[in-house]
Amino acid sequence: MNAEIIAVGSELLLGQIANTNAQFLSKQMAELGINVYFHTVVGDNPSRLRRAIEVAQTRANLIIFTGGLGPTKDDLTKETIADLLNCKLMIDEEALQSIRAYFARTKRTMTENNIKQALVLEGAEVLKNDNGMAPGMALTIDEITYMLLPGPPKEMKPMFLNYGRPFLMRKLGRHERIESRVLRFFGIGESQLETEIEDLIDRQSNPTIAPLAGDGEVTLRLTAKHHSVSEAQKMLDEIEKTILERAGDYFYGYNEGTIFSKTMEQLIARNVTIASAESLTGGLFAQQLTAIPGASQTVKGGIVCYTNEIKQRLLHVSEAILKTDGAVSESCAKALAENVRTLFQTDIGISFTGVAGPGLQEGKPVGTVYIGIAISNGPTEVFSLSLAGSRESIRMRTAKYGCYYLLKKLENK
Repeated sequence: MNAEIIAVGSELLLGQIANTNAQFLSKQMAELGINVYFHTVVGDNPSRLRRAIEVAQTRANLIIFTGGLGPTKDDLTKETIADLLNCKLMIDEEALQSIRAYFARTKRTMTENNIKQALVLEGAEVLKNDNGMAPGMALTIDEITYMLLPGPPKEMKPMFLNYGRPFLMRKLGRHERIESRVLRFFGIGESQLETEIEDLIDRQSNPTIAPLAGDGEVTLRLTAKHHSVSEAQKMLDEIEKTILERAGDYFYGYNEGTIFSKTMEQLIARNVTIASAESLTGGLFAQQLTAIPGASQTVKGGIVCYTNEIKQRLLHVSEAILKTDGAVSESCAKALAENVRTLFQTDIGISFTGVAGPGLQEGKPVGTVYIGIAISNGPTEVFSLSLAGSRESIRMRTAKYGCYYLLKKLENK
């Protein structure tokens, strides 16, 4: 099965929102073994949408639409497809009752154009909208399957997972379960990780291994197919074990967890407190941690010590260190980490200092970074890095490296 994804909405072409729906659906298609060869974005214009569909019909036997199912005049996806396929639109009574119930529950007046949202293509399988009003639908005509999904991701994603994906699996004649697991790595490049497991990738069939690089991170999506869920999980366990035997030093978590959430999880599990002194990162590390629920159990506070004056006055970095070694130095990072831990009376103090750019600082090149970690009843360690990339990338990767080194120390404690 070859698919094309058509996103409908002028707001996408204007750059007002990103087309995250297509990214999500492409990942889902890859898991199902469906080829996606084209992404198309078209505005709220029936003639241009019609032309886009006619082109898609020549190169795909599954066309997935997102958007254009709402109540307003510019929501024309259903109408355009119905006209092109010479197919009637009919009211789906269950969807209409759901829409009426929503307005009654929210004590709002239901206008006539909201009825339009309950229209579906005659003969289509209706895909329930458990998180909104307009239902989706799927219909096969002349060996081409058309699947219509709403535009808002909070409606589209659960609709596809709960109803659209099972429809496609039946269409494909598959009864096996597809189980996926994401392994997350930090501190190793995509090419290095791929080299470590190149032979596994070369001979993959089931399970499959799909690498994906992020900002200083690499993920591996493992996917296994089997009639038995437990057997599919066993297959994933076996391939994961082999991968971690080779690259386990860089592994930090699974699935949707981030290196920040994993760090928070470990801090809470070990019942330790932390404070941060941030020069280069400007509070980014503390901001990422405190965005996670439960942060108050472990994060006591932090200081953004962007200037030497604040490093001296609040964190008691000696004038000798700043004059001799400079603010961007191992000795400064060590003093910041130790002194912020003492100031906040925490189990851990962590510091970040360096050069994010755009130019040299203290004669040191952009990307020079020092991270200090002071832990009670243990020696203070300073880690030096030479990073590349934009100013924002260097700052974010520095904060992530702080988590990475901290996780390694916690694991060995």
